Amino acid sequence: MLKAATRPKSAPVSVKPNPPDWSQILIDAVNKPGVISTAYKAFWNYSTGNQLLAMFECLVRKIEPGPIHTYRGWMKLNRQVRKGERAITLCMPVSWVQPVDPKKYLQPREDPADHQQVVIRRRFVYRPNWFVLSQTDGEEYTPLAIPAWEERQACHALLIDRVLFKHTDGNVQGYAQAKTYAVSPLAYLPHRTMFHEIAHIILGHTDELMGLIDSGERTPKDIREVEAEAVSLICCQSLGLPGEEFSRGYLQHWLGEQKIEERSVHRIFHAADRILKAGLPPVPPVETPEA
Repeated sequence: MLKAATRPKSAPVSVKPNPPDWSQILIDAVNKPGVISTAYKAFWNYSTGNQLLAMFECLVRKIEPGPIHTYRGWMKLNRQVRKGERAITLCMPVSWVQPVDPKKYLQPREDPADHQQVVIRRRFVYRPNWFVLSQTDGEEYTPLAIPAWEERQACHALLIDRVLFKHTDGNVQGYAQAKTYAVSPLAYLPHRTMFHEIAHIILGHTDELMGLIDSGERTPKDIREVEAEAVSLICCQSLGLPGEEFSRGYLQHWLGEQKIEERSVHRIFHAADRILKAGLPPVPPVETPEA
């Protein structure tokens, strides 16, 4: 369980931030060329949402993007946060154990002592605990190289499969069914189509269409397409693959005058993060300070 962290007396202090407007962050990331790719290059071992949070704060405050650590993390690397520097705010999980009253589930003559139950709760909070390399001084720091993303590794980690394309309609770029996807050999941007179809699976769209998810109303087709294409755009831009203009046009076609709801934004970031992380080899975990 995460505990409250104590900050050294010499560490810079920042006020508790308010939650960001995630819908606006996604819109800005899509509309500003280079933001997603730069964020991924600088903060690739953090979640997609935190990459963009850190990137936009660096842009607003005119901080050079680069590797980030907590105050203690930089001290361990023999680097010191400069006096007066303000921390970068990221989203982090906080977990705790909550006891469950066993009496509610006991059968007659059962001893409550034999049924000690707990559940693990989690919520997400925003904490200004990180500093960018350019905010520090000290020994030379060599950042970890960004590993190459591999489709086969991603399929293995996500428990999905790529199958042969068998659709007879030449206009179909690709499709996803259950836990499989296919990309047409004639696809205009095969990598974009690949991520789009994988996204449909990870977002649960294929399970919805098969009736495997009992979540009330089925996600409308326009929202399904917006979510999948936004995931594809993030993945492609993160990895430096072309097709940004095509994805923007596709999103505008399906979104129209609608606003992307925050629920969809969180689903998009989570799916993109899962797909990108799944295609990478094991890497050292990022430092998560205690809340």
